[in-house]
Parts: sequence; structure tokens; C-alpha cells
Amino acid sequence: MNTTIIILAVLYFISWALIVRYDVHMFQQNSYRVNRYLNWYKQCHALPFTSVALGMGTVSSFASPLTTCITSAVAVVILLILSFRTKQKTPLVYTMRVKRLLISSFLLTAAVITLLWLYVPQYCFTIAYALLIVPIIVLTANLINKPLEAYISRWYYNDAKRILRSMPNLKIIGITGSFGKTSTKHYLYRILSEKYNVLMTPGNFNTTLGVVRTVREHLKPHHEVFIVEMGAKQTGDIKEICELVHPTIGIVTAVGEMHLETFHTVENIFRTKFELIEALPEDGMGVINLDSEVIAQAKVHRHSHTVSYSVEHAEADYRAVDVKYSARETSFSIDCRGDIREGYTTHLAGRGNILNLLAAIAVADKLNISEALQKRAIRQIEQIEHRLNVRHTAGGVAIIDDAYNSNPAGAKMALEVLREFERPVGARAIVVTPGFVELGERQAALNTELGRQIAQSCDIAIVVNKTNREAIVGGIESEEFAKENLFIADSFAEATALLTPMLRSGDVVLYENDLPDSFK
Repeated sequence: MNTTIIILAVLYFISWALIVRYDVHMFQQNSYRVNRYLNWYKQCHALPFTSVALGMGTVSSFASPLTTCITSAVAVVILLILSFRTKQKTPLVYTMRVKRLLISSFLLTAAVITLLWLYVPQYCFTIAYALLIVPIIVLTANLINKPLEAYISRWYYNDAKRILRSMPNLKIIGITGSFGKTSTKHYLYRILSEKYNVLMTPGNFNTTLGVVRTVREHLKPHHEVFIVEMGAKQTGDIKEICELVHPTIGIVTAVGEMHLETFHTVENIFRTKFELIEALPEDGMGVINLDSEVIAQAKVHRHSHTVSYSVEHAEADYRAVDVKYSARETSFSIDCRGDIREGYTTHLAGRGNILNLLAAIAVADKLNISEALQKRAIRQIEQIEHRLNVRHTAGGVAIIDDAYNSNPAGAKMALEVLREFERPVGARAIVVTPGFVELGERQAALNTELGRQIAQSCDIAIVVNKTNREAIVGGIESEEFAKENLFIADSFAEATALLTPMLRSGDVVLYENDLPDSFK
């Protein structure tokens, strides 16, 4: 009997480690926000990890110890196979917070099992397995850690404020928007680096804690300009970052239907993004995109301290004109309040990237970067991975990679690039996409509209994942798209297997969005 208990304990520990690690990974992907994590769990309640835990708990309730051991061993093998065969797009990052969460989860589980063993030993493993069916362990551990995490976060925050106060001459530029902010950050960094020593927030460090970490780990006394990307999932997020860094220049790249699950309305998104403009001092400068319909309708560009940019609106302070696309480069001129500046050339593709460059040019003018230096930097800007960057395969196929953080407006612009892309007679335009997520009640409608746009833009469509399949396919079929050119795939690996044999020289493939691991 003792041997059986030891075997069961070992098997349970392995199961616990695999399942709790997965739960922590998904908790991290949902930004440690309990509501977002619970919404994910409700949508993905049939996950294999949960199913295995449920099966183990059920067997433990009715089977003999020997049968329970055998079943648990089989379940552990299944969990190990799932863990090693599942390729995560974004791996679990073992930050100090994650380590504290795992330790707390382990101690909490050990305490519960000890109590169970003392008072109800016959049901010990049954209840222990039941704990793994729902994410009770991780959420309870997170609740226990909350005061400590708040204390640590506040200490880091205050230390970052101290560092910033020690650099009163530092020029701080904030960038936010529903889309385009990361690309604009990179383009602005490249242009301003022609004259200044510039630091920008790396990667996706666009939360308050991400900015705090950047300041503490990367900001040095020799830096002259600090470009801060500001992300938001709910009202007040941008204001919180502004209260930390106090920007004097702010760029709002767009306001669109992103994260409607947490914002609920586009008006809330608008107010949140414009927390950046409201935080600017009287002598500061706001830079806003008039091609974003919500911004244009709000008439905020009439304020004295804002500068506007556009491709379509003649009233904009910076407007791209004479835009010409080719397979290798894009050229354009700038109408700057009636003054035409010619000769801008870039390897970047699409109207979205032209808009991002205009925002960067407006700030460069404010910081006295000469036109010649601007043009040199823009010619040398490299495409950013997964953000409408174009590459060509050895087989003559052009790949337009727009896989990161897609949204309805960005997808529309990417499809414009696909339609305008030069290709030989007979070559096909192909779209591979899983659609959009986190759009609340509008998600189905917006994915249906995406399907219609896809049908109007391409010859072959591959719809990936199950999350938005019905809506996208419905939109494609409403345009009388040829059924033999519509394909369904459960994953990008399956989509690649479908796509590879059908490709031929001259084809153009657009990869539009790639859902996180928390969506199936």
C-alpha cells in the first residue's frame, strides 16, 4: 500500500507540474489579468490538459489503487507528449514573478494535500486531481502573492521615477494607438538616431512595468531621447505610463476596434489613447493620424498643439502625395502645409507604413533633423519582422508577412498591398489568416467583413484555427468565391502543408495575423 501511495504521489507531482506550468503560461499570455484569463478559460474549457486531469480525477474516485496507478501513469505519458509536441509561439518566460507564482502554487498544493491526507486519506488524490480541473491553484496563488507583487512593483516604479528625475534634459516621446505604434517607434528611432543618442522601449515592453524595466535596465545618462511605446488594455493604462515618464511629444497612430472585450466601446478606446495628448505640457506637441476615421471625426486636429498627418486628407499638416509602389520600394513626396518635399524612398510597403513614416517625420522636424538626414534614414530603414514586411523565396514566391497583432483597419491596408502587388500574369494572390480576436460582440461581424475583403482581394484563401472560422468563411462565401479555392486548416502547420505543394513562381502570399497560443 505504501508503495502504491508513493507511486501515486510521484505521478501526481509530475501531472501537477505539467498542468500548472501550462496554466501559468496562459496566465502570463493574458497579462496576469484575472478577468482575461477566466475569459480565455471559458472559451477554451476543452483543453487536452484539463481533459486529462478530469479523467484522472474520475478514475481515482471509482478504481482500485492499482488501476489508479496504471491510469495515472498513462495520463502522465499523455501529458508529457502534449507538453513536448505542442510548439508554443510565445514560450513561458521565467520571470521572477512567474517563479514566485510557481513556488506559491507548489506550497499551496502541498498544504492542501497534507490536510486531505490527515482528514480524508481515502479521497486524497481524487480531490487533489479535482483541483487541477479548474485553475484554482494558480489563481489562489496569485491572490496570495498580490500584496508582495504590489509592493515590489511600487518599489521598481519609484526607482524608475528617481532615474527619470535625474535626467531633466531627456526628451521623452510617447507613442500609442490601436495599431502602428511599434512600427512608428522603430522608424522614429532610426531617423532620430541620425542626430541624437536614442533609447526606445524594446519588444513589447509597452506596459507600465515594461517601461519601468526599460528605465531601470537600459536608460543611461548619455541618452538624449527616450521613445516610449504605450499599450493599453483598459481605460487609465496610458495615463499611468504618462504619470511615470511625463512625455513632451505624443503620437497617436490610430483608434480602432481593438480589445473591445475590455474597452467595450470605441469611445473608451479613443479616450484612453488620447490620455497621451492630454498629458502633454502646454509647449508640447501631439501628432495624430487623420486617416483614422475616429480621430478625424473628433476634430481634435484643430487644437493648437497638435500636428496631423494623412495620405487621404488634404487638410492634414503632413500629407503623403505622389505615392508610387513597386515590388522593391515605395517612393513619395510630402505636402507640408503647401510646401512640397520630394524624393522620399523606402523599402517599406503599404499605406500603413507611409503613415507611420509621416508621424516620425513630423517629430523629426520638431527636433530639427534635416530633410537630407531624414531621407537617408528612411532609405535605410529595414522592414520589421511580422509587420507587413516583404521577402522573396528562392522559388520566386513573394511573402507578405503581417502576422503580428492584426486588426480590422490594418488587415484592410494589408489586403490593399496584396491587390496592388506587382506579379506576373497567371500568378495568384493567396491569403492565410485566423482572423481577429478580443473584439467582444463585434468579433463575428468584423471577421465576416474580413472574409468579404479577402474574397475581393485574393485567388486562394486558407482560414486557420477554429475561433473565427464560421464568420470568415461566411464572409468569403457571400462574395461567391470559388469553393475549390477556399481551404480550412486547424493550425498554421496544417496550413503550410496545404499551401506548399500548390505554390508556383510569381505567387504572392499574405500571412495576416497569428493568434496567441491561448486561442484555438
